[in-house]
Amino acid sequence: MAGVTSNTPYVLVLYYSRSGQTAEMAAQIARGIAREGGMEARLRTVPPVSPDTSAGLPDIPDQGAPYCSKEDLRHCAALAIGSPTRFGNMAAPLKHFLDGTGDLWISGALTGKPAGAFTSTGSLHGGQESTILSMMLPLLHHGMLLCGVPYSEQALNNTTAGGTPYGPSHWAGTDKPRPLTGDEKAICQTFGQRLAGLAIKLQT
Repeated sequence: MAGVTSNTPYVLVLYYSRSGQTAEMAAQIARGIAREGGMEARLRTVPPVSPDTSAGLPDIPDQGAPYCSKEDLRHCAALAIGSPTRFGNMAAPLKHFLDGTGDLWISGALTGKPAGAFTSTGSLHGGQESTILSMMLPLLHHGMLLCGVPYSEQALNNTTAGGTPYGPSHWAGTDKPRPLTGDEKAICQTFGQRLAGLAIKLQT
């Protein structure tokens, strides 16, 4: 995943994570992408935003995935975006990044590429579905083809934690972080594999 070359088709897994739960979901999605031959996973994150406009961060984060560039987005074969829930919507850092992609919208760089969304929430009913659905709006504006999780994935029927047909979700907990369940991992991996498979079909 880290050694992706410019000639290798890839699914961009773009996420923002504060506590590490959304990052773990991204890693599970990348595992699913790897199951589909001929497609790589490129993990990227976005920096936090600050009300202090003079605040600055290094170009490369101290740990975790590198920061996403618009070139990463421009050249992806498919896209998965992930964020913790913020009042039923995506977190500001991810929206800030997407708000800056108007030039890609004008050029149609993402039109016709498959895409989907994933999220983690502190509470079980903390806006998982509304967050995923609201994250799909910029994808639709970019002309992307939406991908969810079909009920042929048995974990979607069995889960007692996160998991929606609109995209993977995780019940992260509030008092003590809850690890991803086996069902949540399976849903993430199915989602990643499905995105990669759709990207391959659309390229042929």
